Amino acid sequence: MDTKFWNGKRVFITGHTGFKGSWLSIWLNALGAKVAGYALNPPTVPSLFDISKIGDNVKSTIGDVRDGSALSSAMLDADPDIVIHMAAQPLVKESYRLPQETYATNVMGTVHLFEAVRKCKNVRAVVIVTTDKCYENREWEWGYRECEPLGGHDPYSSSKACSELVTAAYRNSFYSVKTYSTHGVAVASARAGNVIGGGDWAQDRLIPDCVNALLNGKEIFIRSPLAIRPWQYVLEPLSGYLMLAQRLHEDGIEFSGAWNFGPYDSDARTVEWIVGRICSKWGADASYVIDKAEHPHEAQYLKLDFSKARTRLGWCPRWNLERALDKTVEWSRGYRKGADIHELCLGQIYQYTDTKSNS
Repeated sequence: MDTKFWNGKRVFITGHTGFKGSWLSIWLNALGAKVAGYALNPPTVPSLFDISKIGDNVKSTIGDVRDGSALSSAMLDADPDIVIHMAAQPLVKESYRLPQETYATNVMGTVHLFEAVRKCKNVRAVVIVTTDKCYENREWEWGYRECEPLGGHDPYSSSKACSELVTAAYRNSFYSVKTYSTHGVAVASARAGNVIGGGDWAQDRLIPDCVNALLNGKEIFIRSPLAIRPWQYVLEPLSGYLMLAQRLHEDGIEFSGAWNFGPYDSDARTVEWIVGRICSKWGADASYVIDKAEHPHEAQYLKLDFSKARTRLGWCPRWNLERALDKTVEWSRGYRKGADIHELCLGQIYQYTDTKSNS
């Protein structure tokens, strides 16, 4: 990662108290960026945000993206060069229970974000983080490209597709290619696959459910054992967001638009395969059973095509799925043994960015 570029950059992150937001805050702080965050209180206890003491190094504002006035105030105060929008209601199952809240957060939250950006004078790059689930899922065996139709069966997926439409509308209406010389703001959206890694305690997500069960000596219950997802370590999409934000800042509208950040096809595996590998890495006391109860609909087959990011950004995954699982187990064992969590995260970031360790 380009330390010279990021050193001293003012970066505003929404959702910095969440799993991915916490990792990104740690990484940006290590790069020398001046990070300001806006988010709800950490969504879980424990949380990566709290145990890694991110609040000591980030200007943190606790607030809701549904509150447009508070969001604008926090962003104006931060006066950012770069905005990365990660705040969301991120769970499919939760969206069935709270559809109105999901749409309010994921759709109107994006609107409020752009309205705040419009009031800031120095913003040059905006990255809106959505999801691979924003595509109209046809259960194809090949990866979705950025030009594929948007859709979504469940409220979460649909709300993220709506967020993509909001992003495109603001880009076309207020930050268009034709008027770039007058507004100077480049806008992109980033779509990533199923992210795994240490420090995720969210309910109803596979890896957190596995880790919680293992740490408490319980069996792992898995839903949809044959469902296939594009699994990747948390640092993979984050590196894509950082590369994209830098190119937006440096080259403007040439990198505006939608971008996929997914794993290689060989790392699109079934839920049961993932759980089986985690159990084998953890040890003899790990086991799982298949939960045969009825659950809300989720896509069974989903893959991303990241050809655009590889060709134009020079981005591609560094850690395969096997190594991603190793690093997740390594982090979880470190946590169980009482390791310094901030140093544990930094260690994995440095390993990830070390070209010699990834050759």
